[in-house]
Order: sequence, then structure tokens, then C-alpha cells
Amino acid sequence: MWLILRERCAGALKLVLVFPHLIITSEDVTKEYLDYLDRQNISWIATGKGQIDLRQAMDILATEFGIRRLAIVGSGKINGGFLNAGLVDEISVLIGPGIDGRIGQSSLFDGRPGNRQPVALQLKGVKSYEDGAVWLRYLVK
Repeated sequence: MWLILRERCAGALKLVLVFPHLIITSEDVTKEYLDYLDRQNISWIATGKGQIDLRQAMDILATEFGIRRLAIVGSGKINGGFLNAGLVDEISVLIGPGIDGRIGQSSLFDGRPGNRQPVALQLKGVKSYEDGAVWLRYLVK
């Protein structure tokens, strides 16, 4: 989500992109941190004990902020959390012509419980690029 602000600069109209900040945190957050966010005019959602309740956070984003769709561009743990919560309907993966198998690097989806079944996907699209990259798009079944 972003806003376009119009302001006058030396008589000319200038468009400025503003990206509002929104912090999602668990209810275990300190009052001091929430006060800090308020002083910085940063919106926040605190939901879930011990960890963020992602489903409730998405409900609040929809009802309070009017957000109906968003992209999660996160680490394997964040992506895995949204997948575990049943909040992923499409997966978009861009594979570049290179491999990074370093120890300690997270996978695309990480942190799923061992007793969970793999998530079935349906191919939505494939696009190849001249540099050898491939963009894969899947729908979650």
C-alpha cells in the first residue's frame, strides 16, 4: 500500500510516494515499544500470545485498513507461518541461473511442523527470461 502526495516545490507540482509503515507484533510487546510507534505515527497490530496470530492480523488488516490482498516477501519462517495458517493462495518463485547452498540459509518455506502434509500446488504460469531465469507461479489447492 502506498500513497501519492502532491506538494508544491518552487512553484511546480511534485508527486511524492509515501509508504506507510505498519508493524504486526504479538501481544507480548512492551507498552514502551507501542508508545514509541505511536510517537512515530506508525500503525500497529498486536495479536496473539507468545507469537503473532497471523489469521487475526489479516482479519484486522481487512476490517480496519481495507487491505484485501498483499504480497508476503519474507524469509522461510515468515512464508512457512503464513502457509501453516492457511493464508497463502498463490506462490510466485523467481529462479535465477545460480545456486546458493550455503549453510544457515533458510529455505523458501521453513518451520512447518513435521506432522504436516505437503501442500498441493497447481501450476498457474511459467515465464522464461533471456538471462536463464524462470518465473513460476502456483495456486495453492
